[in-house]
Amino acid sequence: MPTEPLQPFAPPTALLSYLPSGFSSGTAVTWLLYAVFAFWALYTLIAIYHWLKYSHASWVAIPAIGVHLFISIALMSYALSGYAFSLTPYLP
Repeated sequence: MPTEPLQPFAPPTALLSYLPSGFSSGTAVTWLLYAVFAFWALYTLIAIYHWLKYSHASWVAIPAIGVHLFISIALMSYALSGYAFSLTPYLP
């Protein structure tokens, strides 16, 4: 709508009314990201176990797992705290 001024994003108030008092939307997002991180960690551990057990002849496995862990942990730490190790200068 070009005739209406832009409004900053605000979470829907109806959704926030279901949250307990003192529980902000920022806290909800943080706990959601913690849940995503826990799921990612479990999934990653299972994937690494299967990759090493059934593809142990591959020389690419160990470096690929290391790169995957570094990049994933850096992105998750950036999402949770805004700090991503040595990647911080390259992130917005």
